[in-house]
Amino acid sequence: MIRFWDVLLSAMGLLLGGPVMLVIYLVGIFDTGAPLFRQERVGRDGRVFILIKFRTMPVNTESVASHLVSGNSITRFGKFLRSTKLDELPQLWNVLKGEMSLVGPRPCLFNQVELLESRNKKGVLAARPGITGLAQISGIDMSTPDRLAETDATMLESLSVRSYFRYLIATALGRGSGDQVRR
Repeated sequence: MIRFWDVLLSAMGLLLGGPVMLVIYLVGIFDTGAPLFRQERVGRDGRVFILIKFRTMPVNTESVASHLVSGNSITRFGKFLRSTKLDELPQLWNVLKGEMSLVGPRPCLFNQVELLESRNKKGVLAARPGITGLAQISGIDMSTPDRLAETDATMLESLSVRSYFRYLIATALGRGSGDQVRR
């Protein structure tokens, strides 16, 4: 049932959000020169997929987890995109393609070995990664890999359509604060 909602909501989001994404893309050309950010991430069962977001940092920024990046690396427009979560909109394409869910554990990088090991032990890698989830609305980021994996596992064990919508609504209301860049 959750996949049904993923497809429906991501298709609607892409359709209705298309004009907004076009404006963000055009402004992004002037902000960074390359408005879309593509990065290999760990997907379901440890498979590679290309995550798509709006770029919030200069093109040459090191490819590491958000908590390891300096807040000075974020552009002024990027700060706006991150604070409104509009940088996440292109991930609706990842959701529509089946690489992600709207709700699930945030997809990590392959160099986050400790997190991958902890998620593997707890069975989290068997799930489709998500744009938001319990860890994000609880303010837990990738700097605490064991705690994050435990929170992800807890969320997945009790994930229902009701909790799916609860996480989405909490994120839309601004509670999604995990994966923040350090100041």
